[in-house]
Amino acid sequence: MILHQILRLSSIFRSAVSIHLRRNIGLSAIVFNKTKELDPVQKLFLDKIREYNTKSKQAGGPVDAGPEFQKDMNESLARLQRAYGEGDLTKFPEFKFE
Repeated sequence: MILHQILRLSSIFRSAVSIHLRRNIGLSAIVFNKTKELDPVQKLFLDKIREYNTKSKQAGGPVDAGPEFQKDMNESLARLQRAYGEGDLTKFPEFKFE
Protein backbone atom coordinates (compact mmCIF):
# COMPACT_ATOMS: atom_id res chain seq x y z
CA MET A 1 0.00 0.00 0.00
CA ILE A 2 2.75 2.44 0.95
CA LEU A 3 4.76 1.41 -2.09
CA HIS A 4 1.74 2.12 -4.33
CA GLN A 5 1.36 5.64 -2.86
CA ILE A 6 5.08 6.34 -3.27
CA LEU A 7 4.96 5.26 -6.92
CA ARG A 8 1.89 7.39 -7.54
CA LEU A 9 3.50 10.45 -5.91
CA SER A 10 6.71 9.90 -7.85
CA SER A 11 4.79 9.84 -11.15
CA ILE A 12 3.01 13.09 -10.23
CA PHE A 13 6.35 14.61 -9.23
CA ARG A 14 7.94 13.42 -12.48
CA SER A 15 5.17 14.95 -14.61
CA ALA A 16 5.39 18.27 -12.74
CA VAL A 17 9.16 18.38 -13.18
CA SER A 18 8.92 17.54 -16.87
CA ILE A 19 6.38 20.33 -17.44
CA HIS A 20 8.60 22.77 -15.56
CA LEU A 21 11.66 21.76 -17.58
CA ARG A 22 9.79 22.05 -20.88
CA ARG A 23 8.68 25.58 -20.01
CA ASN A 24 12.21 26.58 -19.02
CA ILE A 25 13.65 25.15 -22.21
CA GLY A 26 11.09 27.10 -24.25
CA LEU A 27 11.91 30.34 -22.45
CA SER A 28 15.64 29.83 -22.75
CA ALA A 29 15.26 29.27 -26.51
CA ILE A 30 13.57 32.66 -26.80
CA VAL A 31 16.32 34.33 -24.76
CA PHE A 32 19.07 32.74 -26.87
CA ASN A 33 17.31 33.83 -30.09
CA LYS A 34 17.20 37.42 -28.87
CA THR A 35 20.91 37.48 -28.16
CA LYS A 36 22.06 36.17 -31.51
CA GLU A 37 21.70 37.90 -34.87
CA LEU A 38 18.36 37.71 -36.69
CA ASP A 39 18.14 35.66 -39.81
CA PRO A 40 17.99 37.65 -43.10
CA VAL A 41 14.25 37.15 -43.65
CA GLN A 42 13.36 38.38 -40.16
CA LYS A 43 15.70 41.33 -40.54
CA LEU A 44 14.17 42.27 -43.91
CA PHE A 45 10.66 41.99 -42.45
CA LEU A 46 11.52 44.24 -39.49
CA ASP A 47 13.25 46.75 -41.76
CA LYS A 48 10.15 46.99 -43.97
CA ILE A 49 7.89 47.50 -40.94
CA ARG A 50 10.14 50.28 -39.64
CA GLU A 51 10.28 51.88 -43.10
CA TYR A 52 6.48 51.82 -43.38
CA ASN A 53 6.20 53.32 -39.90
CA THR A 54 8.41 56.28 -40.81
CA LYS A 55 6.57 56.81 -44.12
CA SER A 56 3.16 56.74 -42.41
CA LYS A 57 4.32 59.28 -39.83
CA GLN A 58 5.57 61.57 -42.60
CA ALA A 59 2.40 61.18 -44.65
CA GLY A 60 0.12 61.52 -41.62
CA GLY A 61 -1.93 58.49 -42.64
CA PRO A 62 -1.86 55.53 -44.99
CA VAL A 63 1.18 55.24 -47.25
CA ASP A 64 0.74 55.52 -51.04
CA ALA A 65 -2.99 56.20 -50.77
CA GLY A 66 -4.37 58.03 -53.75
CA PRO A 67 -7.30 60.43 -54.02
CA GLU A 68 -9.76 57.55 -54.60
CA PHE A 69 -8.86 56.16 -51.14
CA GLN A 70 -9.61 59.52 -49.52
CA LYS A 71 -12.88 59.78 -51.45
CA ASP A 72 -13.95 56.28 -50.33
CA MET A 73 -12.99 57.04 -46.75
CA ASN A 74 -14.99 60.28 -46.70
CA GLU A 75 -18.02 58.49 -48.14
CA SER A 76 -17.75 55.74 -45.54
CA LEU A 77 -17.43 58.25 -42.70
CA ALA A 78 -20.45 60.18 -43.96
CA ARG A 79 -22.49 56.96 -44.19
CA LEU A 80 -21.48 55.96 -40.64
CA GLN A 81 -22.32 59.42 -39.27
CA ARG A 82 -25.77 59.21 -40.84
CA ALA A 83 -26.30 55.76 -39.33
CA TYR A 84 -24.87 56.32 -35.85
CA GLY A 85 -25.15 60.03 -35.24
CA GLU A 86 -22.69 62.84 -34.79
CA GLY A 87 -19.20 62.69 -33.39
CA ASP A 88 -15.66 62.23 -34.56
CA LEU A 89 -15.45 58.74 -36.00
CA THR A 90 -11.70 58.87 -36.51
CA LYS A 91 -10.96 58.91 -32.75
CA PHE A 92 -11.20 56.05 -30.31
CA PRO A 93 -14.22 56.60 -28.05
CA GLU A 94 -13.73 57.69 -24.44
CA PHE A 95 -15.64 55.71 -21.86
CA LYS A 96 -16.65 57.13 -18.48
CA PHE A 97 -17.84 54.72 -15.82
CA GLU A 98 -19.51 55.99 -12.70
